[in-house]
Parts: sequence; C-alpha cells; structure tokens
Amino acid sequence: MVFHDRADAGRQLATMLSALTDVRPVVLGLPRGGVPVAEQVARMLHAPLDVILVRKLGVPYQPELAVGAIGEGGVRVVNEEVRRAAAVHERDMASIEARERATLDRMAHTFRRGRPRISLEGRTVIVVDDGIATGSTARAACQVARAHGASRVVLAAPVIPSMTLESLRAVADEVVCVESPEPFFAIGQWYEDFTQTSDEEVIKRLDDAAARAHGGGPRIGDSETAVSIALASGGKLAGRLFVPSQPIGVVVFAHGSGSSRFSPRNQAVERRLRRTRLGTLLFDLLTPEEAEDRARIFDIELLADRLLSATDAVRLLEPRLPLGCFGASTGAAAALWAAAEPGAPITAVVGRGGRPDLATPRLHDVRAPTLLVVGEHDPEVLRLNREALATMDCERELVVVEGATHLFEEPGALDRVAELAANWFSTHFRSGHGKL
Repeated sequence: MVFHDRADAGRQLATMLSALTDVRPVVLGLPRGGVPVAEQVARMLHAPLDVILVRKLGVPYQPELAVGAIGEGGVRVVNEEVRRAAAVHERDMASIEARERATLDRMAHTFRRGRPRISLEGRTVIVVDDGIATGSTARAACQVARAHGASRVVLAAPVIPSMTLESLRAVADEVVCVESPEPFFAIGQWYEDFTQTSDEEVIKRLDDAAARAHGGGPRIGDSETAVSIALASGGKLAGRLFVPSQPIGVVVFAHGSGSSRFSPRNQAVERRLRRTRLGTLLFDLLTPEEAEDRARIFDIELLADRLLSATDAVRLLEPRLPLGCFGASTGAAAALWAAAEPGAPITAVVGRGGRPDLATPRLHDVRAPTLLVVGEHDPEVLRLNREALATMDCERELVVVEGATHLFEEPGALDRVAELAANWFSTHFRSGHGKL
C-alpha cells in the first residue's frame, strides 16, 4: 500500500502537478471516488473543482466495447472506426444514447443541484480519478472534456498500470500518476482505506469548493480538523471539527436515522452557522457496522451518550467555548436526552423536524434553551413537538415554517431553518457563555 486514503493520494498527486498552477487549470473529478482525490489537487493548485460526468456508449451485443461517449450539454463523441466495424446503425446509436442520457441527467441533478458546469472553453483541464485500471471511462472523460472546449487535457490518477498508461497517451496531452505498477491486480490494493465514496460526500466536497470560489471558504484563522471520537467499546466515530476565527461557540450536529455526517441538509445548515462565527462538529453517531442495526438507530439513550462523548471531545480541544446541539429527526431526541443529563455542557438546543417524543422520559429535566422547528405540512411531527413543548420546563419555542414538509425541501425552507438556528445559538451562546 502506498496511499493512506484518497485525500493522501490526492496530495501526493498534486505535488506532481504543481507546475500547472500558473496556467490556472480546471480540475475535474470522476465521481464518485475521483472527487476526494481531485479536491486535494484543486486545493493545492488553487484551482476550481468540478465533476466530469460521462457515460460510455457500448456496442449493443458487446456493451464493454465503447463505440462512443456522451457528456453534459448534449456532447456526443463517436469512434467511427468502431461503429463501422461493429455495424452499429444510427438508430441503434440513438437508442443507446437515450438510455445513457437519462442516467447522465440523473447524475447531473444529484451532484450539481442546479449549479452550472464550469466552462472548459480554452482552459487546461486536469481529469482526476482515484485509480485507473482499463482506462475506458478515463478515455471517455478526456474526449468529453475536449469536446467541451478544453485546449489541453491532462489525465491524472494516483495509480495506473504501465500498459494502460501508454494507451492513454492517445487521448490526453499528458498522463500523470504516482505509481505505475506491473503486474497490476486492483486499485484498492494501493490504499490502506479504500472505503466507497458516497453521493453525499461528493456533494459536500463540490459545495465546499463552490463556497471557496465565491468567498465563502476558509478565512485566515479558521481551522478544520478531522477528529476521531473513541468509544468505550473500542470503536471510533469519525468527525470533522470546524472552528472559525474569533468563534462565539461550537454546535455539535446529531443527524437523523439513516443519515450520517455527510447529510446534505445538515451541511447546508452548517454553512450558514459558519458565517455567524459558529464552530461546528459533524460526526457519525454510529460506526458503519452499528448503522446496519435498525435497533441502534432508534436507541436514543445510546445516541445521547455518543453525543455527550462528542461534546467531551470538543471541550478538550476548545475548553472555553460554549456548546450547543443541532438535532434532526431522531438526532433531536438524542440532543434533548443529552441536554437533560446533570452537568451536560450544552448551552442551547435546536431541533429540525425532530422526534422529541422519543426523549419523553427526560424532557422535564432539560434546562438548555430549546428551539423546535417543524414544517407546516408535517402534521404528525408538528403534533409531537407541540406535546413535547408542553412537557418541558425550560426556555423554549416552537417555530412552524410555512409551506414546508418534513424534509424542508421546498425553496427557501431549509434556509429559514438555518437562519433560525444561527440566531438561536448566537443569542444564547453570548448570554450563557459564563455558565460553563
């Protein structure tokens, strides 16, 4: 093994591409696994980051043989030599393209979320993957990038077998890799951690890159650190702690059932909190193995214990800052349960579409000021939150977001949640700072 994980591989690859900084390249990651690698390259080269979305067009009776490829914006690349040899007629090509175009459109909707592509016209483009085996997708990506107007295409990956490396020079102006082994068995053998990259992680990395490009990224004095929260059972929970310059407090996120620290909704709220000089900790409440157990997902006492372990970890690193909890769904119940613990270092709580009823035995003991936010068109959850509010004996408030459903997917609904949370934490951190 040469690389610890994709981030490490990206940093090693970036050092080999550093000479391209001056030409202001665009870095394109092949989703999913290529994006974490590409992010590190883009950071070190101070370049914009985007995904390159391609679908190969396979010969009908031999799908692994590519007759062409398609990309966004109606781009279509056809290898006429292969098409003629395989006797693929235009009507067959149209049928194949229609099927693959539908898949491409779904990918674009998932990863872009309405954000336009970065223009490649006249630019040097670096196409990045986490490793290349046969090279068929990488070839298609290079062809599509050129069809989008790239003046120069550099293909880069941490590991490419030497036989494939030579063949790729036909589609790229330059091919760069850290390792070029022979014999070659699998990309994963070169990584210590080759965990599958999720859609949520790709979205998070693209959103962060877009924020940096528009001035919403890290400022001088900001810090972002990977944290590992040790469990009494011997396992560890992965997390990411962000502390801005001149922070007024830290908010620990507790995601809902079936979600993770890569929850796009929590990440959207997090971005708003950052702008209010609030630190954030996004972490996984369960290990990957535990997350497969449905019973643990609804074990609120266990989740609350994990949340308190996370607050302890933050206090070790930032002992002077007040702490709050932002919980969604079952995570809101865990936040309230944790806040009810004697001596819990929780200054304020916000619940989004929460299930406070799951913390009913502890609600009367909650002393932290609590804001519950529910969508207008989420009647059952709204009823449960109203009942919980009547049970509690602390400063508390329920805000109903007009027009919103349970997941706050309506335009502006999640922005409203984020604004409410930022104001609640800011107000109570400033007024309650001396209580810790």
